Amino acid sequence: MSDLGIEELLYGCEHVYTDVELVQKLEKSAKTGRPLRVKLGMDPTAPDIHLGHSVVLRKLRQFQDLGHQAVMIIGDFTARIGDPTGRSKTRPVLTVDEINANAQTYLQQAGRILDMSPEKLEVRHNSEWLEQMNFTDVLRLAGRMTVGQMLKREDFRKRYESEVPISVHELLYPLVQGWDSVNIRADVELGGTDQTYNNLVGRELQSDVQQEPQIVMIMPLLRGLDGQRKMSKSYGNYIAVTDSPRDFFGKTMSIPDDLLEEWFTLLTEVPEAEGRAAIKEHPMKAKDLLARKIGERFYTTAEMETAAKWWHEHFGARRTGEVVNVPVPAAEIDDGCVPVWKLAWLAHDREISKSEARRMVQGGAFAWGGEKITDPNQTVRVEAGQQFRAGRFRKGERVKQPLIAAVVLEG
Repeated sequence: MSDLGIEELLYGCEHVYTDVELVQKLEKSAKTGRPLRVKLGMDPTAPDIHLGHSVVLRKLRQFQDLGHQAVMIIGDFTARIGDPTGRSKTRPVLTVDEINANAQTYLQQAGRILDMSPEKLEVRHNSEWLEQMNFTDVLRLAGRMTVGQMLKREDFRKRYESEVPISVHELLYPLVQGWDSVNIRADVELGGTDQTYNNLVGRELQSDVQQEPQIVMIMPLLRGLDGQRKMSKSYGNYIAVTDSPRDFFGKTMSIPDDLLEEWFTLLTEVPEAEGRAAIKEHPMKAKDLLARKIGERFYTTAEMETAAKWWHEHFGARRTGEVVNVPVPAAEIDDGCVPVWKLAWLAHDREISKSEARRMVQGGAFAWGGEKITDPNQTVRVEAGQQFRAGRFRKGERVKQPLIAAVVLEG
C-alpha cells in the first residue's frame, strides 16, 4: 500500500471513517487514473490562520502531493449562519463584506502551505448552490435529519439542558455544511475533532442521494503554547503563519516539553523515531529541531538558521535551565501592556519583593526581545510565548530562576 501513500495519509489522524474504505478509494483511483476529490471547508469568520489551522491544511497538501484534487470550500453562505460547534451561545453574524475580506486573506495565507495551482486546487463558494435553494428545498433538506439526531451533539445537548437558546438556523448548520459534500461529490473530507459530527452528516447525506459516501478523516486539535487549550487567537496561545522567523523559533522554544511529540507529529515531516530520539536526548535540542522544521514550511532554511542563531545569542548563551512559563493574569495587564518590573516579579513566582524586582531591572538583569531594559516602569506589550530574560548572575551563578521565561496569558 505504500505506493498509494496510505501510511502517510493515516499518520497523525485521530479517526478515519473508515480506513478500509479509504484504501478502497485509493486503489480505485490508482486503477482508473481519477484523482480523489478531497474537501476542506472553511467559514471565513476570521482573517488570519495559525499553526492549529495548518494541521488539516498539511494533510490536504499530502493528498495534493500524491496526485489528488484538493477542493477548498469557502463557506461564504454558511458564515452568515455561524458554525455553532463548541459554542455555548450563538455566534455573531458577519456582513458579506467582512466574509469576503476574511476569505481573501485566508486563501492568501493557506497558499503558504497548499499547492495553489489550478490543477491541484479547486476553490468553490457554497453560495453557488445554497443561494439557489428555495424554501421547499430547505424543508426537504431539513427533513433528512431529526431533532433527536441533532441533540446528540454535545454542544447542542448541553445548551438544551441548560436552557441556553439554540436558534433553528444553528440546527440547520450541519445539514447545510453536509450538503456541500453532495454538491461537489467529495470523496474525502478533512476536519478537526470539533468537526466530526458535521462531516459525518455529509457522509450520511451522500448516501441518502445515492452518492458513494465520503471518507471522513479527523485530525486532532493542536494544543497551543500554554500546553493546555487548543491553539486559538482568542486564548493568545498561537503562532500565526505570518509570524517572523524569529517568532516561529522563539515561541516554539517556549512550549512545554509534553507538547513536543504532538507538535512533531502534527506539524513536521520528521520521522516519529527521529523525533522521539531527539526528545529523549534533550528537550531543548528537540525544541531547536522542531522550531527549525516548523519554520522551514514558511521560510528558507537559511532564514531559520539566522533566527536560531539570533535566539541562542540573546537567550541561550548563558542558559543553564529550561524555559519557564510565567503566568500573567489578565488583572495585571493594562491595554495589553505590563510594566517590566512586574514581569520580573511574576517570573520569580513573587518570591522576591516588588522593590527587589525594580532593582533587578535597574541593575540590567532584564531583557525583552533581546534588548536590555533598565527602566522598571517601562511597559511592554505582552502576548503568549513572548520570551524575556529576568535573572541576575553573580560569579557565574544564577541567583533566581528563571533566567529565560515565557509569557502565558491567564484569565
